[in-house]
Amino acid sequence: MGRHELTDAQWRRLAPLLPPEKPRVGRPNHPHRRILNGMLWILATGAPWRDLPAQYGPWHTVASRFYRWRRAGIWVHILAALQRRADCEGQVDWSVHFVDSTIVRAHQHAAGARSGQTGEALGQSCGGFSTKLHVRAERRGTPLVLLVTAGERHEQMLFEPLMQQGQIKREGKGRPRHRPDRLVGDKGYSSRWIRTWLRQHGIRHTIPRKRNECRRGPFDRELYRERHQVERLINRLKQYRRVATRYEKRAANYLAIVSLAAICLWL
Repeated sequence: MGRHELTDAQWRRLAPLLPPEKPRVGRPNHPHRRILNGMLWILATGAPWRDLPAQYGPWHTVASRFYRWRRAGIWVHILAALQRRADCEGQVDWSVHFVDSTIVRAHQHAAGARSGQTGEALGQSCGGFSTKLHVRAERRGTPLVLLVTAGERHEQMLFEPLMQQGQIKREGKGRPRHRPDRLVGDKGYSSRWIRTWLRQHGIRHTIPRKRNECRRGPFDRELYRERHQVERLINRLKQYRRVATRYEKRAANYLAIVSLAAICLWL
């Protein structure tokens, strides 16, 4: 087994969530596990698809299956299924959630989409092209929601979608849950409308106020120190070089890359 390949335990958890393999009629079909290991090699090394080692199959087969599954929503389905299974096992902590964002430098090859760069989450500044990755994590530091915007966008512009997504359906009847009891964020999320939105939805908050804000209130410093969990999560995501540097021209394709990294963390 290679360094970046799935273990037997991970494959047993992942295999039931994948599309059924085609029957071996005519030309043999490449097995899912081999193709997935090729995707994980690309994810970890950050290499171009064409540089994929031959042991994982033809590079165009691995790349086309990755993008085809993205269009079919397979990555979103797998991530939601793993989160639902973890919630049933009591591994998702709803008492406290964390929100944060990080800048991802975009490679020069990430520019030049055929339909233009509008809506592809690419921002240009003095440092070049960049993308901002927005994350909501549960208390143990595992990812629940992942979104991308252009690099110069403020964290508050994606706060509401970040909080409204990530619904986890539970066994039996009842509405899916997606709201935590308390939210912890840094000063980038300190604003009147965010605090009002949280109060209206029954979510307590631990967000430090900026110096130019007049109103003050109680602040739980001990709980705020736990915010290192989401910072460590971002660090773990960026250990995958294909996440740390954006090479994809399409925002949806880059988000699929990040989702694949999140799936590895849940596994």
